[in-house]
Amino acid sequence: MPIEPAGTAVRHLTAESFDRDIAGSIPTLVDFGAAWCPPCRAIAPTMEQLAREEAARLRVFKVDVDASPEIAARYGVAGLPTLILFKGGEPVERLVGYRTKPQLAAALAPHLDAAPVTPSPAAVSPA
Repeated sequence: MPIEPAGTAVRHLTAESFDRDIAGSIPTLVDFGAAWCPPCRAIAPTMEQLAREEAARLRVFKVDVDASPEIAARYGVAGLPTLILFKGGEPVERLVGYRTKPQLAAALAPHLDAAPVTPSPAAVSPA
């Protein structure tokens, strides 16, 4: 299992931990990506922000498809990044490709308890 850098809110999943970590009552967003994938690297800061800001309502994990190809195959991951939201261990939402924080917030909001996920004003840049 990769060593997580200090202060990292997004944890890596492996084949051994995957089923256990996506189970539970708190929705779990899994980012399937790879180190060589530019859009995967571009979305990483947004995933960190979501993990920190929504820690009470959302758990965020990452799967390196090169290190754990069996997990990617199990969920039919073909394009990167692929984000899959799990509730109770079952996939309920799938997003393929780079998304901005407001786009992610809009897609996740119907699946999260309490108030909808909203981006911080600093995260929304003028058009």
